[in-house]
Amino acid sequence: MSTDSERPASGFGPHIALIAVQILFGTWPVLGKFVLRSMSSSMLVASRLTGAAVVFLVIQRNVRPLLKMHRKDVLLLVLSSAIGVVGNQFLYVKGLSLTTAINATLISTTIPVFALLASIVFGYDQISLKRFFGMLLAASGVLYLVNPFRGDFSTQTTLGNILIVSNSFLYGTYIVISKDLFERYGALNVITWIFLVGTAVTLPVGLLAARNENLAALSSAVWVSVVVIILLPTVGAYYLNGWALTKVAPSIVAVYIYLQPLIAFGLAPVVLGETWNSRTIVSSLLIFLGVAIVTRRSRSLAVREISEHPDLAR
Repeated sequence: MSTDSERPASGFGPHIALIAVQILFGTWPVLGKFVLRSMSSSMLVASRLTGAAVVFLVIQRNVRPLLKMHRKDVLLLVLSSAIGVVGNQFLYVKGLSLTTAINATLISTTIPVFALLASIVFGYDQISLKRFFGMLLAASGVLYLVNPFRGDFSTQTTLGNILIVSNSFLYGTYIVISKDLFERYGALNVITWIFLVGTAVTLPVGLLAARNENLAALSSAVWVSVVVIILLPTVGAYYLNGWALTKVAPSIVAVYIYLQPLIAFGLAPVVLGETWNSRTIVSSLLIFLGVAIVTRRSRSLAVREISEHPDLAR
């Protein structure tokens, strides 16, 4: 299959959306850590997915077109939900509760690598020296920013680290395998069904977990945080991510994940009163330069075919 690096991307819209996705996702670990002090990981995941499914259903209203999906697309949708929402969220939240935020940030930078490998396997991308160099440059900026030597890789955090690695693999694969669905049926349609299918699994788990939770004792701050988690790093981020997948290659969507640590450090002065230093500035330059190299004049063959032959889109 021919390479996707010879034509320009479809304007600035997808890239602005992907930056917004990383900002929204960047609020998730902070709020998640706060909620996990008072709520189990199973309860948090169930609340997040069920709440998001309800919001998507209210926004979408008409889900009948997806009832006519081909059988193979139904199977692909179930698989996307299983790895991109259910498995991904349970692994991440449980891993976050067992390891440090620094470790989680550091390990999550492997997502673009997993996504690129899966994208090559499925034929959306071909590896190139330019793309490899750009990803390496952005990764070096993240590594310099979070400083691996500050990470806690003791035996106490080993299980959590393994869960975060597994989460990164699932999310990177989800970005790739869900692309065709988003292109054929639309971002809002697909993401609504992905969360509805995910809720069918997580809601029973949440109801079981609720038997051991003292929900009446939870503060209003915890509930407000849960609502924000549902609306911002779930509904907003997943929808924009799905929409961007209809415009650019999966590897482009994935590489923007490198911005998350930078955004987290950018929020630190506001939330924690910390200040920027030379490490932050150097890391910012490396990350933005790496992302620019990977995203410049990149577009997948699948997207080009749909743009040039709109009659092929359903």
